[in-house]
Amino acid sequence: KNQDQNKANFVVLFVMQNTPDISLIIPLLNEEESLLPLHKWILDVFNKDSRTYEVIFIDDGSSDNSWNIISKLTQKHLNVFGIKFVKNYGKSQALHAGFAIAKGNYIVTLDADLQDSPEEIPRLVDALSNQKLDLISGWKKKRYDSILFKNIPSKLFNWAARKVSGIDLHDFNCGLKAYTKEVIKTIDVHGEMHRYIPVLAAHEGFNNIGEQIVKHQARQFGTTKFGADRFFKGFLDLITLWFINRFGKQPMHFFGLWGTLMLLLGFGFTVYLGIDKLLLNTEARLITERPEFYVALTLMLLGSQFFIAGFLGEIILRTKNNEERYKISKELS
Repeated sequence: KNQDQNKANFVVLFVMQNTPDISLIIPLLNEEESLLPLHKWILDVFNKDSRTYEVIFIDDGSSDNSWNIISKLTQKHLNVFGIKFVKNYGKSQALHAGFAIAKGNYIVTLDADLQDSPEEIPRLVDALSNQKLDLISGWKKKRYDSILFKNIPSKLFNWAARKVSGIDLHDFNCGLKAYTKEVIKTIDVHGEMHRYIPVLAAHEGFNNIGEQIVKHQARQFGTTKFGADRFFKGFLDLITLWFINRFGKQPMHFFGLWGTLMLLLGFGFTVYLGIDKLLLNTEARLITERPEFYVALTLMLLGSQFFIAGFLGEIILRTKNNEERYKISKELS
């Protein structure tokens, strides 16, 4: 019995030792010059902190020397892990892969370009724990970016996101965020939805969302990997997210409603034309020569298509399988 108890204690101890307090998720693309300074910065921060941690680098198809640097870091440090994608799939897919293997009780995401300060990590995790939050988002109140091409569009984008989502955050797109493990193991980050992780979390019932001002650093190396079109894409993603949240689980509620209304209007026009021609104005011009005929025809065709779209959406929801969204070429631990 004592021997069995010792085995049980060993298993528990093993699990505890392999469950760090904090997991750092760092997606990157061609950041070879930033990786070593970033890792040293993280080491300096946690040398003054008693909590255990792991670092997970996700190389999103870099074409420079980034992966070789990550490989050397994993060989030298037991708490550093690496994932390499076959090609560039985007930040959302990189975060999804990192979330999948993260073991920490708290998960912190940050960018690899040295614009997010690792010194903010303990403060974010402390706020997350002390305030009993589900997630806390950084707010880069003072930014070192182009005012015309990044700051002003960012303010407009965040204003629209607040209005549509109802979540009072000033910087939805800030890469520096902290989460509880339950949040990142529940939400599904896909497409380009990394901008709206707080919205995805709220949709899953994680409504305790906070915000904290964080330092923003000027970029030291390389250039930004995101163009001005990201704000336009962000608005489209925001509309998509609102629509999916409202009707995604029951598409027939949207398509079926509008389809039914169009069919009824088209049928009403058809009945009117029939009665008018057969009973009221029998000598009038042919039905096919009247504009009402084409209005009725268009409405009935559109109504049928909307109704079919809703029906197909319901079938797809009930039969869909999880698809592979990215391919990993290498993993290091």
